[in-house]
Amino acid sequence: MAVKIRLKRLGAKKSPFYRVVVADSHFPRDGRQIETIGQYDSTMQPAIIKIDEEKAIEWLSKGAQPTDTVKSLFSKLGIMKKWDELKRSKKEA
Repeated sequence: MAVKIRLKRLGAKKSPFYRVVVADSHFPRDGRQIETIGQYDSTMQPAIIKIDEEKAIEWLSKGAQPTDTVKSLFSKLGIMKKWDELKRSKKEA
């Protein structure tokens, strides 16, 4: 099962907001999901990004692959840096 961390679109026409979800890659974009780990609202200035860091790192360690957009959101919050440091510390130990 290929697991992805991606955005699920919600909201009315022309005013979207997104949930950051963990889902099987075969599920539809706005369909079933395994777990919700955060939210993202790009319509606000500045954009609102709320992601549960522990859950994100947990899913990354289980092998979930973030999409390009989610990876950039993780980078803005410093999650990718923490994940990289965690991987490096495991390799050294």
